[in-house]
Amino acid sequence: MKHKKTARLRRARKARTKIKELRAQRLCIFRSPRHIYAQIIDDVNGQVVTSASTVDPKLRTTLKNGGNIAAATEVGKLIAENAKAAGINKVAFDRSGFKFHGRVRALADAAREQGLEF
Repeated sequence: MKHKKTARLRRARKARTKIKELRAQRLCIFRSPRHIYAQIIDDVNGQVVTSASTVDPKLRTTLKNGGNIAAATEVGKLIAENAKAAGINKVAFDRSGFKFHGRVRALADAAREQGLEF
């Protein structure tokens, strides 16, 4: 019997392996029931370039709930703005094994609308 988390982590590992072959910076997301987090990671140097989340003070005051599509959209906009400020235009999308649906899709679409390419 497989558990949901181990299956998700297996899918994530496969995707990350492919992204490492591309040698691209990756937009990595994580979602919990209450919050959603996004980071742009440079695997070559092994460091986080920029990040955004619903826990961020910029968004926390404006958002009523951090675990919905509206919050994910705001995080997507903020991560795209932070990436442009850091000089990043193109990333690989790492959904961490989550389905491309709901909050994950809302974050990705908002980041694309702000000009981030993946």
